[in-house]
Amino acid sequence: MSGTDELYPPAQYGWGWMLLAIGIIAVLILAAWLLIFLTRPRRATSVQDPPPQITPPTGEVLSMLRMECNDRISQIEAGYRTGALTARGANLELSRTVRMFVNEYSGLEAPVLALDDLQRLGVQPALIDAMKRHYYPSIFRRESANDPTAGIEAARTVVASWH
Repeated sequence: MSGTDELYPPAQYGWGWMLLAIGIIAVLILAAWLLIFLTRPRRATSVQDPPPQITPPTGEVLSMLRMECNDRISQIEAGYRTGALTARGANLELSRTVRMFVNEYSGLEAPVLALDDLQRLGVQPALIDAMKRHYYPSIFRRESANDPTAGIEAARTVVASWH
């Protein structure tokens, strides 16, 4: 061996490389946080929020809406009497009809609200009574459904007396 067998110290890296590595790690952490933040499920809105104030229909529009709903109730009644609808099916259709009427009249999303939600919002008692006594028991009970004759009259009462 010759005199050139000297040891050399390890190579030193500049501070610029260290700052670049720290910057890349920071960007990756920020990107992961943004990904999680932007894709997380949104909070459900509370049902207790008051419904938006919508001006109810007046005059001719209201009478047409009531006439259409009463016609639909009469169709459901005729379908039940002829046997085209079962008692459960008739009560389900009556529930849909009065909920649609309330939705069209007031803007309240009655077709998608449960009975508890409607009660919490303080809707007109005629709708709550019809839902509680006639439609819910017929739709959700395992036993035979209620005779829809009383539910038909309750639906007509809701349509006639709503505000």
